[in-house]
Amino acid sequence: MNKLKVAIVFGGRSAEHEVSLQSARNVIESLDSDRYEPVLIGIDREGRWFLNENSIQLLNAGDPKLIRLSDSRNEVALTPNGAGSSLINLANNASIGKVDIIFPVLHGPFGEDGTIQGLAKLANLPCVGAGILGSSVGMDKDVMKRLLRDAGISIGRFVTFTHKTKDKYSYKQLSREFGRVLFVKPANLGSSVGISKVRNEREYQDAVELALNYDLKVVVEEEIRGREIECAILGNEEPRASIPGEIIPHADFYSYKAKYIDDNGAGLDIPAKIPAHIIQKVQEVAIATFKTLECLGMARVDVFLTEDERIIVNEINTIPGFTRISMYPKLWEFSGISRNVLVDTLIKLALDDYAKRNRLKASLEL
Repeated sequence: MNKLKVAIVFGGRSAEHEVSLQSARNVIESLDSDRYEPVLIGIDREGRWFLNENSIQLLNAGDPKLIRLSDSRNEVALTPNGAGSSLINLANNASIGKVDIIFPVLHGPFGEDGTIQGLAKLANLPCVGAGILGSSVGMDKDVMKRLLRDAGISIGRFVTFTHKTKDKYSYKQLSREFGRVLFVKPANLGSSVGISKVRNEREYQDAVELALNYDLKVVVEEEIRGREIECAILGNEEPRASIPGEIIPHADFYSYKAKYIDDNGAGLDIPAKIPAHIIQKVQEVAIATFKTLECLGMARVDVFLTEDERIIVNEINTIPGFTRISMYPKLWEFSGISRNVLVDTLIKLALDDYAKRNRLKASLEL
């Protein structure tokens, strides 16, 4: 049987570029070489696609601060052709061959926000994970929160503004409404990039400017005092939830450094030490969030558990981290699914969704 050619796409133009490189290495190592042929495509910070012919080519691979793509001369492009898609070598316009499925390991904008998913759809290729809609609303914290709120799922209080409308909101006004401590975030980013915890007007102004460096829209949220619980989701129409885990930050909050650079930046408690009825409730909320946002394949849902046992959704990640310290694969490992089986299942879910959608009528029968 011919091996399925899996285009694993990593790197990208977002501020989470380095996280993607770390995640991609673990996905590639988890791929069943007897069933799949990896086609490794690294995207640099300028958005150029490069073929990594034999293995993932990284510099400073062991250092999360310095990790980066190796230089490559094999710049490629994906060209739709109706029956699938081919990779073209841009140096000589020669076809390198077809790929059968895209496995995006891209965190943040230009990958997790519906862009690569839209490319896959135009190219008539299956794509692992959420589709265009689920990816885009999952990435946008403003739209995500509004959809969850309308679905009756508990979220924290928040406001959203742009550079043009930022002067409508002051720290004094928001702290009076939400409390002294506020979180300021770019609306479309993950991995805690550009996020600040503020307690006064000066910190607030600096945080808003920082967030606007990363996105055109800023979300300001109230501080929610509670335990940080994460739950992994796997599936399409009938998703299942993992055993929840708990993040125990060793710093002021769960920052980018704590997530990906400092091995001692946070404790991971798997399973979370919570009662059985709370475990079930977290799983139900996570699945409801996944379905409300029209997600597919995989996601990690992050919630706060308050002292009075309220569960408040913080966010969803539709392409969660796959690094060696990431919660998504760790939660499934504890729940009985190894990384190899997890990657295999994600590919099967993408192929299944693709087959169902391709059975839909594409033209009007007259």
